[in-house]
Amino acid sequence: MLNENKQCNLIIDSCCDLPWEVVEASNVTLFRYPFNMNDGEHFDDMWKSMDAHAFYDRIRKGEVSGTAQIPVLEITEVFEEAAAKGVPTVVLCLSVGLSGTVTTLERLAAETREAHPGFELYIVDTKLASIAEGLLVYEAIRQRDRGLTAKQLAQWAEEARWYVNCLFTIDSLECLRRGGRIPDMAAFAGAKLDIKPLLNFDLDGKLRFAGMARGRKKSLRSLDTAYENEHVDDSSASTVLVASADDKGSAKWVSDHLKRPEGSLPVIECSIGPVIGSHVGPGMVAIAYWGDDRRKKASIADRIANKLGKN
Repeated sequence: MLNENKQCNLIIDSCCDLPWEVVEASNVTLFRYPFNMNDGEHFDDMWKSMDAHAFYDRIRKGEVSGTAQIPVLEITEVFEEAAAKGVPTVVLCLSVGLSGTVTTLERLAAETREAHPGFELYIVDTKLASIAEGLLVYEAIRQRDRGLTAKQLAQWAEEARWYVNCLFTIDSLECLRRGGRIPDMAAFAGAKLDIKPLLNFDLDGKLRFAGMARGRKKSLRSLDTAYENEHVDDSSASTVLVASADDKGSAKWVSDHLKRPEGSLPVIECSIGPVIGSHVGPGMVAIAYWGDDRRKKASIADRIANKLGKN
């Protein structure tokens, strides 16, 4: 159901991996990504209809979960409802570097605007996923509630996404191997050497290899170290999200070892949803926080390419 904010309606997707309680209380519209298991099609409703532990146990036992784009019919119906209400709308969506849904959203948005002249509908590619996307969404909700118009919120999100910093580690390379994202030999070698990859996102919103650690505990320490070195000391940007794929103990360890400024907001603990979880498998632990502009950290070549892409 669309929210009643007459200045700005906000639509998000389930791959932001925020807790359902946060989403439910925020007066937003939610696009649910589908996923398929042995018993048929499911929709990611942020663990309302499926238990996270049961889902990841099925993955541990070898079941493969396939993912797909948001159905066109669902997108069309939500856009038509927004247009009928005439509420200017912003959509914050999963990175185009990981899903083709952004392209579909942009096409259907263009068709909606053509059918409803004057209707404001903005699609923002967050260039993020999981709780990194979630952190942007969380703050976007606050900015909307502060009174930003839809156009202002879209402009805010397009700039703010570069200040979302994140790092995550996965416990096993098996799901990435099954999905064809890494070779069999690399997964085998990683398991033998107890290598835990550290990953984040590049400027195109694609997965980026950020390093590695030997052993689980060192990989978890790397998340705390990344936060300590890169977060900004700003009370307006002090929210930290920590999440796991069915490993609450490790997520709590990371949360407990964060060196947070006095008086900062508490850590929001999240559960990696079934869509992201289908690709990373059980045991992923992630942290997302506000930091410096990620464009400044990119190589010269990447910065040039990113600038050219805007022309």
